[in-house]
Amino acid sequence: MEQPAVERNRKVVLRGYIDRAPREDDLELVDGGVLELRVPEGAGPAVLVKNLYLSCDPYMRGRMRDFHGSYIPPFKLGSAIEGLGLGRVVDSTHPGFSTGDIVSGMTGWEDYSLISKPEQLRKIQQSDIPLSYHLGLLGMPGFTAYVGFYEICSPKKGEFVYVSAASGAVGQIVGQLAKLHGCYVVGSAGTNQKVELLKEKFGFDAAFNYKEEPDLTAALKRYFPEGIDIYFENVGGPMLDAVLLNMRMHGRIAVCGMVSQHGITDPVGIHNLYCLVSKRIQMKGFIQSDHLHLFPQFVDDITRHYRDGKIVYVEDMTTGLENGPSAFVGLFSGKNVGKQVVCVPQD
Repeated sequence: MEQPAVERNRKVVLRGYIDRAPREDDLELVDGGVLELRVPEGAGPAVLVKNLYLSCDPYMRGRMRDFHGSYIPPFKLGSAIEGLGLGRVVDSTHPGFSTGDIVSGMTGWEDYSLISKPEQLRKIQQSDIPLSYHLGLLGMPGFTAYVGFYEICSPKKGEFVYVSAASGAVGQIVGQLAKLHGCYVVGSAGTNQKVELLKEKFGFDAAFNYKEEPDLTAALKRYFPEGIDIYFENVGGPMLDAVLLNMRMHGRIAVCGMVSQHGITDPVGIHNLYCLVSKRIQMKGFIQSDHLHLFPQFVDDITRHYRDGKIVYVEDMTTGLENGPSAFVGLFSGKNVGKQVVCVPQD
């Protein structure tokens, strides 16, 4: 009887739960031992995938805490951390997947992952669009931008839109969608390089480096003398306070994330919430997975815009599973330019 092929399976594991900003030494690359390249007997309908690309996303920081009150549980210590990824099927006992299929979905940060719920995977048809873009432009970040802008913000042509963390995986798409919709768009970022990227590559009307602004309220007043209709919230903290003071009557705020608060045990309070009343502002948090019925429409729309040259995309690619921890931690200091992805080279 022919013996199945075997490979060593490296894993990135969380060394212990934290209540601060993540550091590179919180994550460790370990040898997971020898793995047979087949679905184990008795595993039921499952697929074994060779991971090709892994997505670095800020929400993963929340899974590094020993906290069970969120929409997604903490990482299991000693097991490979999990995240969105894209891989090639090596073996399958599920009728919907075959060897060689390219799939995306939740996977482990490891060379090979056994997916016990393959019905949650999505098949990817290879095309002229780079495979890694299915973790960004055509993946969760792109869908977050699409849902947040169209469903939560209810934009109207000519409105004034502000996007924080605007050069990141989500923000760069929000800004471009707003421009396509006929809005006036301003973004902020943490380096002058990113500010130029917003204006020159993504077509924002204006952009500024928030680290060079001693008074965020005054800065927003300068860029939005008539006020802000739509704010796509990615950072929280003092930025949200400044935005609230600059919102227009009946403005909308889509709360996508608050990356400035991820490493803080005692989160900073918001001081200008009364603006919600006086200005009749709608502020709503959302999770993209609550809107999956829109995903096919999203893929069609964004693919068309990309092929027509109306949307461009920037990703920050790190090669090697061993470099995954530094790539992930870099999210929280603004090290990445664009969508951060880790490439796990094929053999």
